[in-house]
Amino acid sequence: MQQHDHDIAIVGAGPVGLCLARALALQGWRVALVERQAEAALAEPAFDGREIALTHASVRLLRELGVWEHIPAAEVYPLRTARVMDRDLAHEMRVVPEPGAGDRLGDLVANSLIRRAAWLAVRQTPGIELHAGATIDSVHAGEDEARLQLRDGPLLRARLLVAADSRFSETRRALGIDADLHDFGKSMLVCRMRHEGRHEHAAWEWFGLGQTLALLPLSEHLASAVITLPGEQARQLAALDEAAFAAELERRYDRRLGRMELAGSRHVYPLVATWARRFTGPRLALAGDAAVGMHPVTAHGFNLGLTGVERLAGVAAIAMRQGRDPASPALLAQYDRRHRRGCWPLFQATRAVVGLYTDDRLPARWLRAAALRAGGNLAPFRRMLATTLTNAGPVDPSPLQRLRAGLAQLRPGVSL
Repeated sequence: MQQHDHDIAIVGAGPVGLCLARALALQGWRVALVERQAEAALAEPAFDGREIALTHASVRLLRELGVWEHIPAAEVYPLRTARVMDRDLAHEMRVVPEPGAGDRLGDLVANSLIRRAAWLAVRQTPGIELHAGATIDSVHAGEDEARLQLRDGPLLRARLLVAADSRFSETRRALGIDADLHDFGKSMLVCRMRHEGRHEHAAWEWFGLGQTLALLPLSEHLASAVITLPGEQARQLAALDEAAFAAELERRYDRRLGRMELAGSRHVYPLVATWARRFTGPRLALAGDAAVGMHPVTAHGFNLGLTGVERLAGVAAIAMRQGRDPASPALLAQYDRRHRRGCWPLFQATRAVVGLYTDDRLPARWLRAAALRAGGNLAPFRRMLATTLTNAGPVDPSPLQRLRAGLAQLRPGVSL
């Protein structure tokens, strides 16, 4: 049987897997990319309803990887402000860019366009061997090497295996890494809606009784509506005819956007968060949702995935410069430590926000109203949120950079 030798094998050609393959191949590594979907689906991914809120750091990395240039400029929508609202609109917190941070908190781009752009960048990159439409019969990652046996295909041997095959990663499970999966018992319905009113490029997060509403601003009279409901309610809502569906969304959004009409397909996704107990093993690393799968309430899932790309590519670059094994235990430990430390606070904060703002008991409603009042009144807290989105610097800043950033949040208007 034909045998292929590679430096690094990546399972999963989602946007994180594609970006990682591009980053590693640009460094000179020989990369195998294994994906269950057919190549045609990778080249022309279908619209899936999801709009990705990209931070400034994510846009910077996509530019560095040559992915951003493949996204049509007309399909990039500015996210200028964010509004977090309680159910009766009596309490609200607004987040705006800090002076000098530009005119936006981030950019909104359809997930399908990011996937297509990453695919185009990968196809232009020497050193990447694609195995699309592939099924893995067996997988091994040990002290000696990593191996993937493809059904009706070759045996792939590599020095490092990266699992980037979703929060329900079969590769992670096959190699014995357990993960905490939290099923929120809810589903997210997403679709594009045209609307009569203006959103002024502000994102909404609106917590109500029994539901959470979000609005992601696209063009001035077009937005992505995101409704979180118990699973069966979400499916029933998605099944309404177009006129009834539009009328129901008008009601749920309190007619604040005037008349609304459906502007495309509707999609329903179950909400499950994932935290792998470890991100590495012998000749193994987890990336993207296989390591950390976020609840979408903070819109940081793909952004965290890209921070993982930057961290893993960073240790791979050290290995290339120093002539070391890319699966060096010391380098993998560095990736594990940095990525866990970088993701843990936001992962736990997101879980806490979801728990508090989806609890309809009276004490929780009082507490979240108080939290919104406090957040709205504390300028350093709002600046911290804005800085998280607009900071385009390195994913792991030095202690001095962290100190300077912290002082800047506490002392607005002072140049440091």
